Amino acid sequence: MSTDAEMEAYGPAAIYLRKPEKERIEAQTAPFDAKTAYFVADTDDMYVKGKLIKREGGKATVETLAGKTVTVKEDDIHPMNPPKFDKIEDMAMMTHLNEPAVLYNLKERFASWMIYTYSGLFCVVVNPYKWLPVYDAKVVGAYRGKKRIEAPPHIFSISDNAYQFMLTGEIYILLMMYGHIVIHFPFQYLSKITLYSNYNL
Repeated sequence: MSTDAEMEAYGPAAIYLRKPEKERIEAQTAPFDAKTAYFVADTDDMYVKGKLIKREGGKATVETLAGKTVTVKEDDIHPMNPPKFDKIEDMAMMTHLNEPAVLYNLKERFASWMIYTYSGLFCVVVNPYKWLPVYDAKVVGAYRGKKRIEAPPHIFSISDNAYQFMLTGEIYILLMMYGHIVIHFPFQYLSKITLYSNYNL
């Protein structure tokens, strides 16, 4: 995971790509009880966080963070991930990969304008409906030549991997891995790195 100093290579886009070090450290040390931390189905918010009080006869009683006590079928509660997984960049790394955990992660990342998230081999993008500074030349340069695990989630990372596979004749591997890729930004990325490569010959 990149330090804040390493993230400076991304310029103003850094805050839209990765959690700051301080936030990551705080999440590592936040108190968490894996035996009682659950998401519970909710009619208004779909799922809310809560603390499991008891399980009995196929039912679970949960106290939500809002202080409301609800009793639901056991199938309607889902284990939460420890705070260190909040805003995780690759959801495949979660301890508990369930619907509320995925939705919560995407919601939290979106609330911080981190619109790119990986889910295993796939890059999930949530449209921010506004322009973010994550597509400029500095960001292109920061992703250039980096493996996917070395940089925050971004379509430029996928594009650079495609470019590297193309140079080595392994593009079919990428197409098998990622399937259909949204075309606009990868081509923007490829055209910029090709242009920069021509100037640096």
